Parts: sequence; structure tokens; C-alpha cells
Amino acid sequence: MKWEDQRSSSNVEDRRDEPASGGGFSLGGGRLGLGTVLVVLALGWFMGINPLTLLGLLEGGGPAPASQVASHAPPAEDRLARFVSVVLADTEDVWKDIFRQSGGQYRDPHLVLFRGSTPTPCGQGQSAMGPFYCPADQKVYIDLDFYEVLRTRLGSPGDFAQAYVIAHEVGHHVQHLLGISQKLDEARGRVSQERYNALSVRLELQADCLAGVWAQHADRSRHILEAGDIESAMNAAAHIGDDALQKAAARAVVPESFTHGTSAQRQRWFATGLREGTVRACDTFSARAL
Repeated sequence: MKWEDQRSSSNVEDRRDEPASGGGFSLGGGRLGLGTVLVVLALGWFMGINPLTLLGLLEGGGPAPASQVASHAPPAEDRLARFVSVVLADTEDVWKDIFRQSGGQYRDPHLVLFRGSTPTPCGQGQSAMGPFYCPADQKVYIDLDFYEVLRTRLGSPGDFAQAYVIAHEVGHHVQHLLGISQKLDEARGRVSQERYNALSVRLELQADCLAGVWAQHADRSRHILEAGDIESAMNAAAHIGDDALQKAAARAVVPESFTHGTSAQRQRWFATGLREGTVRACDTFSARAL
């Protein structure tokens, strides 16, 4: 992926200097080390279990209150932080243009780099949960150590696989701005769990499609894609499908429990966004077949 000469976003907050909480999580009076729960909670994130809620259950409490946390721009010599900042900047350029063309106005999300844990309005963020989007403050949160998990434990190396993760979370921000995710939140408690899971699948597949829309526009404008990049993103999508994750966890594959979609569905909708390049093409909620 070509990114070295692209601009960086000014909307990146670096909280990595902030002290993190203890290195384990309590469960029934015991402690689970971070290494033990890292993949489990990352899988929970990919499979649609709200990691903030999940960690609240592990810790025996509810969401942590948000507080003001000191942050600053990441240092210029931090290559991985700069990569994330460049990808975020590229999503800003693409989505501002798309919203403008449709008569709307795009509001940039912020991206927070943290290490270990950090307070958010959605609850206490933990590195073990993987990247996530918090609609309450319209910020994407990521511990950059997650990329090592993506590379070594989820079998998805490469710059563009990393960019795909950010673009997917920004896709959730786009859904928030369009009022789509709020409709799903309103359905919680009013429909069966099975039906809610099915709606969640459509929401997540739409975010995958929106990530593809970003990639198409970014490549058309700035020629960011290199040989193997699309395969890298497709490989990431293949490894984080609900069916693949349940198999990797030695669990039975239960379609009714899916919340993000199968590997094939995630690949298909990313490819749809990449091919069509329009938000309209990403209407997973109207699609008869996913």
C-alpha cells in the first residue's frame, strides 16, 4: 500500500503515555492475564459481542465513566502511528467528498491510540478487545499492539489489512452519521436475540462494504493500491468471518449466533464496495441474499 507521501490527519489523539490499569481482569475472584484473554476478547469484538460490555461482565461491573484524559499528537518518528494517521486522513478526504456530492456534510471522527486501557463514554476501553468505535464521542479506539494479533494470531499481515481494519471502524462512523446504527440500537430489546443478531450481521457487512467504497475512491484519486493489497484485505476478511472464528475456537458453527457474517459474506461485501464505489451499493438491509 502506497502511503508514505500522503498527508497525516490532525484528528489522532495519543494516550499511550497515560498509565494503564492492572494487567489482568478479575473473574469470580480470580485473575486472567492479558495474554490469556487477548484472543478471546478480540474474537468477541469480531463476532459482535460488545467488548465493553464483555469486559464489564468479566470485571463484575458496569461501564466505566468517561473522563478527561490528556492526549497529544503522536510523535513524527513513530512509523506505525503515522501509518494509522495517514489512513485516517485518507478516509477523511474520501468521505468528505462523498458526503459533499450528496449534499451532506461529513464530520471527521477522532482516532485514539492507547495502551492497555483508556476511559471512553462507552465504557472502559481495553487493548484486549481490539479496535472499536464509540458513537457517544464519535471516536475510533485502537491499541496498536492489535496489529501484531492481526498478523500472527489471525493470519492477516500487510499494510492494507491494517488499513481495512481502520476503514471498517470509520464505516461504523459513517453509519452513525447516517442514522443507520441508531436504528439497530432502537431494535435492541424489541426483537428476539436471533433477529437482532441477523440485523447486526447486516450492519457489520455494510461497514465492510463502506471500507471497500473508501478503498475504491482512495485508489482512484491517489493510486494507493499495490500488488497483493486486495488479497491482503480479503485474507483478513476470511479470517474474521463468524464461521472461521467459531472453527478457530474449536466451537460448533452456529449460524443463528452470527453477528458479523461469514468469511465469504465479509469478502463479498468488501468486494462490492470496492467494485461499485457507492453507498447505495452497500444497502445490506435491503439485500435478499448476503
